[in-house]
Amino acid sequence: MKCDTTNTILTFVLGVLAVAGVIFALQTIFLTREFRSLTVQATIANNSFIQVQALANDVAAYNQKNPNPELTKLLAAAQAGPAPAKK
Repeated sequence: MKCDTTNTILTFVLGVLAVAGVIFALQTIFLTREFRSLTVQATIANNSFIQVQALANDVAAYNQKNPNPELTKLLAAAQAGPAPAKK
């Protein structure tokens, strides 16, 4: 004894869940791809920042051994922070 109403409802629910599964799978694929891209960009930015910090430390060490007023002024400006953004 089949119940057509129950069969129809369960088939509809199965279809909705199948479509939702496909949508979530595609969303996961796209977000993973974006995350990997951003991770590579962040790694490159961090490496560049580390290189700049190392250079600044080397310049500060050099300035301590061989003081230079112009270099001291530049280092003081760099340690004060970035310049305010222009509007």
